[in-house]
Amino acid sequence: MSLKVYNTMSREKEEFIPRYAGKVGMYVCGPTVYNYIHIGNGRTYLSFDIIYRYLKYKGYAVTYVRNLTDVDDKIINKANEEGVAPSEVAERYSEAFDEDTTNMRLVRPTIIPKATEHIKEMIEIIEGLIEKGLAYVIDGDVYYEIAKFPEYGKLAHRDLEDMRAGERVEIDPRKHHPMDFAVWKSAKPGEPSWDSPWGKGRPGWHIECSAMSLKYLGVTFDIHGGGRDLIFPHHENEIAQTEGYTGKKFVKYWLHGGMVNIGDEKMAKSLGNIILVRDLLKEYDRNVLRLLALGTQYRSPINFGTDKLKESETAYERLLNVRRRIEDALGAMTVTRMPEKVEQIDRLEGAIDEAKKKFIESMDDDFNTAAALAAVFELVKETNTFIEAYGEMSMHAQDILKKADAMLLELSGAVGLNLTLPGAEEVDKKLPDTIFDLAGDVLGSTDNKGKSELVDEILERRNIARKEKDFATADKIRNGLTQMGIEIEDTPLGSRWKLK
Repeated sequence: MSLKVYNTMSREKEEFIPRYAGKVGMYVCGPTVYNYIHIGNGRTYLSFDIIYRYLKYKGYAVTYVRNLTDVDDKIINKANEEGVAPSEVAERYSEAFDEDTTNMRLVRPTIIPKATEHIKEMIEIIEGLIEKGLAYVIDGDVYYEIAKFPEYGKLAHRDLEDMRAGERVEIDPRKHHPMDFAVWKSAKPGEPSWDSPWGKGRPGWHIECSAMSLKYLGVTFDIHGGGRDLIFPHHENEIAQTEGYTGKKFVKYWLHGGMVNIGDEKMAKSLGNIILVRDLLKEYDRNVLRLLALGTQYRSPINFGTDKLKESETAYERLLNVRRRIEDALGAMTVTRMPEKVEQIDRLEGAIDEAKKKFIESMDDDFNTAAALAAVFELVKETNTFIEAYGEMSMHAQDILKKADAMLLELSGAVGLNLTLPGAEEVDKKLPDTIFDLAGDVLGSTDNKGKSELVDEILERRNIARKEKDFATADKIRNGLTQMGIEIEDTPLGSRWKLK
């Protein structure tokens, strides 16, 4: 099965055939840097990070461009509120965005262009639009005349007469049509401005993305992405500008991510239900946030809530837990002279192959991450069954288990999930200091050992107590560890522990 993507332009799934074999050019609209990003923004960037990673997994050489809009009305308004320069606001929140996306474990795009560094390219496009009669100048402002572009509305599938002004479309009686949009705005006192053939001013929002995508990806690139709230007017206007300027198709495939709802309500400042990514990451692991995104196909809306986060947290623990069990099983003594459990081995080998097959089929179906994730968890289930059924393992059984572990890491890594088990030093930071008191009581001495090492020794003391049928001591140890948030699991290969 070849990769198919849902193209907003055609409203159909289409076979993905990049312009140049083996290479993909992808542009995703980045943030307007006037505030911290919220989970709605975060979901979009996370979705395209997953898409980028999967394209790389399939062997494509991807040029990924995600811009920064660092000159805009919102930045100017924020600067006026704070009494600082717009450049100060833009720089502060550009750094914050970089910090947040790093903490989300997003791959850094190939190119991160800033709008203010591409004014020359924007002016060149605007001059070309004026020469072609697609834009006009009024008092230092330049407007794109949408009536001159017959295909205007083709992305949003809307007729011109049915359209209404979007969030960033200004109503101006001087315009030829109410929906004509600014590609250049004349300078106003206190605003950033640049020299142009029409006097000092600054670019409109839409022209920025046209200029930067053309510069780095050329005419007719493969994927243009963003949230579905950008379909109109932003992406519609990008098409009008770019195709009007070049006379050629702008983008082959338009991909748009679904929105985030808080419960049954749309997330909005007016409702006071905005949740910032950086606040969320203080409470939840970034892999939990990624699992939440993976659990819903990128085009569908997500109903966000604590219950969904808890489900994702549990799911992530299942993934880590199976890797712990694999690690324990591989670390146990091997038995070389014993009958092989052929049925169990064949079943796990089949599950490994089936997981990869279903994972790829799902991701090739317009990046259906929910189905792909289900394939991963089916392998988790089969791996757990194998470990429980096998007990002591032969070398051959361990080899099959290593293959299962490698496949879990491969598939999870393809969508950016990190299943690396935390080291002792990292775990020690999370263990309470009261472990020293319990160790002193149970072992008699702590001998300057680390917390994780002490838990291992306490657990071994419990195993001895159980073998000696000293259940009072065994229960005392279990209860003491449980009170510290340490969960004990008794398996055929021995007892193991983890933090709740």
